[in-house]
Amino acid sequence: MALRFTAQRASRNMPFLLTQAGAARGMATEKQIWNQIQSTKNIRKITSSMKMVSAAKLKGDERRLKLATPFNAWTTTLFGEPTMLEGATFDELPQRTLVVPLTSDSGLCGGINSYISRGVRDLIKVTKASGKEVDLVVVGEKGRSQMARMVGTQAIVRTATQVESPGNYNLAAALSSEIVAAGAADYDAVMILYNSFKNKAVYEQKYKLIRPFSGEGEDEPMIEYEFEPETKSEVLVDMYEYLLASQVFHSFMDGAASEQSSRMTAMENASKNAGEMIDSLTLKYNRARQSRITTELIEIISGASAIEDS
Repeated sequence: MALRFTAQRASRNMPFLLTQAGAARGMATEKQIWNQIQSTKNIRKITSSMKMVSAAKLKGDERRLKLATPFNAWTTTLFGEPTMLEGATFDELPQRTLVVPLTSDSGLCGGINSYISRGVRDLIKVTKASGKEVDLVVVGEKGRSQMARMVGTQAIVRTATQVESPGNYNLAAALSSEIVAAGAADYDAVMILYNSFKNKAVYEQKYKLIRPFSGEGEDEPMIEYEFEPETKSEVLVDMYEYLLASQVFHSFMDGAASEQSSRMTAMENASKNAGEMIDSLTLKYNRARQSRITTELIEIISGASAIEDS
């Protein structure tokens, strides 16, 4: 009797043991699903907080960009409006160009860094095909790592990372000094690639081509102005450095606003996706819980029936 009872108990428990083993091997257990729900809820709290922080920072960046735009307006009379990166042929580039891509030091901000990196990659392909030379001075850690993988480190002559935020004109002047130290005077032009803020949902990639003040005869710069004897060359050098700092300042402010708007959108999408995942996991958890309760009820009823039969 004892042997028969032991054998019956083992046979009754065996399907339950096999079910538990199968759940551990092939699918998440009830406890694991619950842990996933709690982890996803914590992630949603973080992304929601980051969205609010980015929205607050964006207001300050928009205000600084609004002030930087008229400050830099005088440069358009010399070199014109910025050019859209999308669809650009780069035919206007001279033989040697120093390219300055402006990217961010931190991630979780959508594709603003990838767009600039891909633009640099396409630029290098076009210039190599036409026999022109391009060197890079990369601003931002994310851009440095991406471009090192895409185009190689041999094209990068200098990098500037851990750039403080929010930026100001002193920061722009320091960045322009890095560009000058990289040998900007030895190139035919300096190109600044950056993200241009349009609104909270849209930003565009543009570039500015800054040529040095040089030339003779009819190509002599500012020929309509009068300078004191033997001072024009010094004035033009100083003015070129000031022009470069002004352009970097405006581009940096434009890129900072684009970064915050892109991060705000990315965190909003991440919070939405986390909410959808929580709903899906909750449904899965309720089904697993219902299945467990049903299994336990069946075992209780089966056990009671076995006792009655014995």
